[in-house]
Amino acid sequence: MAQRADLPVGNDPAVSHIALIGNFLPRKCGIATYTTDTYNALKARYPDMQVDVWAMDDHPGLYAYPPEVTGAIPQHDRSAYLETARAIQASGAQAVWVQHEYGIYGGAAGEHLIALLDRITIPVIATLHTVLEKPSADERRVMEALLRRASRVIVMAEKGREILRRVHGVDDRKVTMIPHGVPDRAFADPAAFKARFGWEHRQVIFTFGLLAPSKGIETMIAAMPAVAAKHPDALYVVLGSTHPNLVAHEGEAYRDRLHALAVELGVDRNIAFRDDFVDQNELLDYLQAADIYATPYPNPAQITSGTLSNAVGVGKPVVSTPYVHATEILADDHGVLVGFGDSAAFATAINDLLDSDERRNALARRAYARGRTMIWPRLAEAAVAQIAATMNARPHRIPLVGTPKFEALKPDFRGVERMSDATGMLQHSIYAVPDRRHGYCIDDNARALILMSRIDPLSANERDKWTSIYAAFVQFAWNPDTRRFRNFMAFDRNWCEDTGSEDSNGRALWALGVTASEGRDQKYRDWARVLFDETAPIAHEFGSPRACAFAMLGAAAMLDAHPGHPLSIRILERFGDELMGLLEESRRPQWEWFEIVLAYDNARLPEALIRAGAALKRADFMACGLSTLEWIAGQQTGPDGGFRAIGTESFGRPYAAPLPFDQQPLEAQATVDACVAAFDATGEARWASEAVRAYRWYLGQNDLGLPLASVQDGGCFDGLHPGGLNRNQGAESILALQLANCAISALSKRAAIVAGAEQAVA
Repeated sequence: MAQRADLPVGNDPAVSHIALIGNFLPRKCGIATYTTDTYNALKARYPDMQVDVWAMDDHPGLYAYPPEVTGAIPQHDRSAYLETARAIQASGAQAVWVQHEYGIYGGAAGEHLIALLDRITIPVIATLHTVLEKPSADERRVMEALLRRASRVIVMAEKGREILRRVHGVDDRKVTMIPHGVPDRAFADPAAFKARFGWEHRQVIFTFGLLAPSKGIETMIAAMPAVAAKHPDALYVVLGSTHPNLVAHEGEAYRDRLHALAVELGVDRNIAFRDDFVDQNELLDYLQAADIYATPYPNPAQITSGTLSNAVGVGKPVVSTPYVHATEILADDHGVLVGFGDSAAFATAINDLLDSDERRNALARRAYARGRTMIWPRLAEAAVAQIAATMNARPHRIPLVGTPKFEALKPDFRGVERMSDATGMLQHSIYAVPDRRHGYCIDDNARALILMSRIDPLSANERDKWTSIYAAFVQFAWNPDTRRFRNFMAFDRNWCEDTGSEDSNGRALWALGVTASEGRDQKYRDWARVLFDETAPIAHEFGSPRACAFAMLGAAAMLDAHPGHPLSIRILERFGDELMGLLEESRRPQWEWFEIVLAYDNARLPEALIRAGAALKRADFMACGLSTLEWIAGQQTGPDGGFRAIGTESFGRPYAAPLPFDQQPLEAQATVDACVAAFDATGEARWASEAVRAYRWYLGQNDLGLPLASVQDGGCFDGLHPGGLNRNQGAESILALQLANCAISALSKRAAIVAGAEQAVA
């Protein structure tokens, strides 16, 4: 292995705050030691950098973590991973550095870690402590999810890079080899340290680490009779507590078996077991007191060994089995390699080194020289360089301010048509291809029916064709036996249920009211009025606030076309009063909302009150609608002032501030419509400004700076995840964009108003 002379040096002021995830002392394991050493190296090399440590916790409440630990993540509690993601996202950290090892993260093969990483938007750098040649199905799935999410991957041996390329198809350019860090200690004569441990006049062979069968200690014990026969003063020291998982399973039975083996072979006076987990400085003193370091590990695939790295770092002659890390770090006569489980070869190699002070010291000097390329400050510099590179590679966000000109997209029917057939509009897609497996629903066909009354331009023939298709779906969905609309229909046109949800029924009434009022052809207005009169009485049985709001929107539209319509008036009065009652029950300081939780389509509730207030001339409804719209608009504002749709993770969290993801197009459209209603009712330009701010979310002025509108074909992506776009284009998303296009296009025709709104947004 060539020495690393190309590691970057110097500070990078761009990296000022990172999050570090892994085990941490006082937890007893190699990853905890590594993560702690990494933290210390970062703080020593970059004292002004903020490093937030998130410690994986296999026994919550057991460890007394130091102040350096920002928070602990209970290993098997998936919700804790999501909470941590939110905390990291809100902390201002510029990147996350993950220490990945199998067995320290919860879920199948550690999949809970992926749930955390999928909820953050900042770059991820992952150090892989194990890279498997033959991963199980779950291990492959989770590893490849991590590899997709990570901007950079760090391995500690070149073999790791080769396995990632061959087994997982990872591009070499994404992988960086940074050797395991080692302490920065001066080269020393072992004799200077031996008195401290009572080892004067002893030739010491040393192994340290958590005691477990995976360390191959039996091989060294079996080698000691031959070593002791030639060097009676030889002492093999095994330092380390028994691995906690092994203790939990069988107590100290394994340690007892090793003791018994030493007695059986007659070398118990040549072997010393030190049952302790010592701190770093004491460990290094132990190491420097040793004449030879031995790693008899039996696993050829072991790609990282912190104990081996530390031994090389302080200049120990090493005798080792040829596992991956040893073959690389000890190459070119920087150590001695012997066969796996070959006790005789270990004895021969150790005796040869103990026989010759000159050979032993020369090997120690070569090892120390290699170790100087691996000291912790060099690791910190190399890792920070990788973090800076990922930050610099991120795409630039679309700026919120300074946009020279606002131009609404023209309504475009092509995306809707792509998702539609002779039955109606299909629900879902895979990318832009309709997914027939999920069939149709009345929710989307009701929205499509509303669009037919509002979209321009569209030829008369096209409008007539598609209006009849979507209207026929709504009509067929009505089940006179249950007096409810059905919602879900399979692709074979068989209904999946006899009764749809309240919200889907409310949305059907809304579409009928809009068609009765705004339909371009009298034949459809007449049809919608008759079906509304037949079906709208079911609204009085609704309990869902959104179903009530949808019915109110349909009733308000019906009143526009048929002033004095008795059923519509009753719906608006009853549900308007009920919404105001819900607000009184749920209201708290800083919580001006109808429910104790946030959910979907939130802005429809204040919109319903605003439209009811205008239709009935009820000032109380109007005032309540405007105040709650102002409150929800505030909740839907990101740190930079842009529109931030209420994330789906926010749903069901009582009196809790909204979470940023996942964001869906439906929320932006609802806000556009509600703000247009507020502008129509008040004439205040600020509501036009709010509508434009929400609309710009589709164009890329959002948390990720990514446009959701697919301008070239009238489509719309399904949402924003922390890691990017949901690139499917389902019916709900496409309809949300096109209905928002219609609303903003109508608003844009009032040039002076929109110009004023633009000045307010800018």
